Amino acid sequence: MRFTKTLIPTLKENPVEAHVASHRLMLRAGMVRQLAAGIYTWLPMGLRVLRRVEAIVREEMDAAGAQEILMPAVQPAELWQESGRWDLYGRELLRMVDRHDRPTCFGPTHEEVVTDLVRREVKSYRQLPANFYQIQTKFRDEIRPRFGVMRGREFIMKDAYSFDVDDAGADESYRVMFETYTRIFERCGLRFRAVEADTGSIGGASSHEFHVLAESGEDTIISCDRCAYAANLEKARAGTSHLPEASEASAMERVETPNQRTIEDVAKFLGVAASSTVKSLVVARDGEPVLLLLRGDHVLHEVKAAAALGGQVTFPGPEQVAEMTGLPVGSMGPIGVEIPLVADEALRHGGNWVCGANEEGWHITGVNWGRDLPEPEFKDLRSVSAGEPCPHCTEGKLTEDRGIEVGHVFKLGTKYSEALGSKVLNENGREQVTVMGCYGIGVSRIVAAAIEQNHDEGGIIWPMALTPFHVDLMLLNPKDAQTQEVAEALEKELTGAGLEVLMDDRDERLGVKFKDADLLGIPFRVLVGGRSLKSGVVEIQARVGGDKLPYAPDKAGSYLIDKVRNGAVG
Repeated sequence: MRFTKTLIPTLKENPVEAHVASHRLMLRAGMVRQLAAGIYTWLPMGLRVLRRVEAIVREEMDAAGAQEILMPAVQPAELWQESGRWDLYGRELLRMVDRHDRPTCFGPTHEEVVTDLVRREVKSYRQLPANFYQIQTKFRDEIRPRFGVMRGREFIMKDAYSFDVDDAGADESYRVMFETYTRIFERCGLRFRAVEADTGSIGGASSHEFHVLAESGEDTIISCDRCAYAANLEKARAGTSHLPEASEASAMERVETPNQRTIEDVAKFLGVAASSTVKSLVVARDGEPVLLLLRGDHVLHEVKAAAALGGQVTFPGPEQVAEMTGLPVGSMGPIGVEIPLVADEALRHGGNWVCGANEEGWHITGVNWGRDLPEPEFKDLRSVSAGEPCPHCTEGKLTEDRGIEVGHVFKLGTKYSEALGSKVLNENGREQVTVMGCYGIGVSRIVAAAIEQNHDEGGIIWPMALTPFHVDLMLLNPKDAQTQEVAEALEKELTGAGLEVLMDDRDERLGVKFKDADLLGIPFRVLVGGRSLKSGVVEIQARVGGDKLPYAPDKAGSYLIDKVRNGAVG
């Protein structure tokens, strides 16, 4: 492919609207251009990378036995009303009305559509297990699209859905997809981690996210430095080996704490550690107050709390709390209240707690579960942090990384198949609800994540599997007949061996070509022309840490072919 015949509008300056490396470099390298907020046109360089990701995903999904289909992007509201998600999904769902006043939506995901397909076409257990996937455009109306294609409103996604007769079959389908995803991200040349995750709006029994590790990642990944335990912050737990054992219960005492309203103030005033105090927080579950109890030095994780409580959970402000409970916010405590109590797991251990006395300027010391108030229901409510012990092994400590979510696998169970009536006749001739799994990969997000993980000050450094071209043939003097002849012969040899070649035939200064070559991130560049060619050689240089290596033109091809086939980028 010729540079002069291809739309590659590189930029010298960093775009002011780009705040992360991938957005900045994709714009500067002429890979994408924004049409509207969170909506991008993919230009030739970007589309080549996108297609490489799609090819890897497609090959591995096919090898795993999944069947490719293509479902409509526009979906009728009736299906979403059947599943119960039409009102629950929120404003991210782009809702439309057609000319016949029928409500529809632009699909952010396709659980309803695929379940409708299977309930119509799959009638017998002999047709299962089955896994159907597609690679298609999705739309989620993000309130604040940002970071380029990493969090856009329109994006390319691979979504797959497995159907099995029973839970054992669904577990096996999940295992196969987990291993398939691992191979996909390994083939893409990414450093990633699979972590336990919350099921979110998709629902289901359990799930794992796949995260590319990068400082710019929006998600916090908690993992053990000794074992394989890993989870996102919404699911991460800490071990209990460091928590105190219950000591001899001291007498409960009411203590005046004038003008001490925060945990830090109260702990300092009483001369105790913040970890000896209990903070009380009111939430509303289905409109009714619930008192959450956490250790004073811990922080509530709202997603965990909502999952633990069930129902519709909201987090009222101080004025609403006072109105709902009649309790003073700064001195609130669990003793004597008539609303349900839910305590974090860390409070199960230890005793002699300091709590609010439900009277302004007073606290109670020496509070113990079971003696001074009924033992509360214990749930995992808090955020964990680096340095805490691992919940799975006895020696490990938790570490904290940043991650970009690029894949998510769910055990859906029967949430959608029950609601939409996806049933098959089992081997006894009886109807049985199918058991589902759901598996998504952000194809366009992988492109951005790869750049976040592989770049330097000069530009992109593509993994070999994703690079838009393998070789950048750089002509010093494109009009020179010998230069053209040597470059075209080398191009023919390389393309004949299956390599992708970009020939930079622009009439530009060499410095401009070198800067663009760094920016585009193609693994190898070949300098053709000038004094080197007069000496009978071309110069080969790797994008990463490579010196210029002189090769005779008839030897350069075999060297590059060998490097590319072995996946070397330097």
